[in-house]
Amino acid sequence: MTDQQSTAGSAPAVLFDIDGTLVDSNYLHVHAWHRSFADEGLTVESWRVHRSIGMDGSTLLDTLVPDADDDARKRLKEGHSRYYLERKDLLQLLPGARALLERVQGLGLQVVLATSAPEDELEVLREVLDSEDVFSAMTSGEDVDTAKPQPDIVNIALERAGVDAHRAVFVGDAVWDIEACERAGVTSIGVLSGGVSRGELTEAGARAVFENAEDLRTHLEESPVAALLDRTR
Repeated sequence: MTDQQSTAGSAPAVLFDIDGTLVDSNYLHVHAWHRSFADEGLTVESWRVHRSIGMDGSTLLDTLVPDADDDARKRLKEGHSRYYLERKDLLQLLPGARALLERVQGLGLQVVLATSAPEDELEVLREVLDSEDVFSAMTSGEDVDTAKPQPDIVNIALERAGVDAHRAVFVGDAVWDIEACERAGVTSIGVLSGGVSRGELTEAGARAVFENAEDLRTHLEESPVAALLDRTR
């Protein structure tokens, strides 16, 4: 992979979220947040936490515990990170994830990771992916003040790939991914592996929805990724 701060070239790019899209991590995030809330004496139903996964951390807290003060919010974020990393052994690659990345690269397209995961979590996710030779560019939570559903991460990923919005497609599992792409003008593909329904992803603006990475890999030529192939010439 090239340096995160450099542009990677002019080939069209497929931008990938990681959590829930390539790595089966969403429910570990739910568990970590649930424990962190409990430490603060806060009761937040797990289903509400799940529906907020993929949001920027500060936005998640605004949504779930709007009355928490700054000190509590800091402890909540630290607790989430601690509990998540304690059980990193539970993280698994989602079906077809690595093969999908390799297939995209093999078609002459760039593979770009467009995630807002903090650096310590991103390091673990990269270990699970074990595909360092496939990525051409990557983002992290350190790149923006506010992540999805704001479009900042998507825009930075485009900049690092050296392409505009019309020469990229985004693959993500959360409504927040799709909303960020809508704001950035990037075509998006949804996957169900994060636990969000097909209807919600479609309503948010996803142009196509697949079960998981393997389903997308199998039907790649029928997806919006196929339109990028004409732009490689």
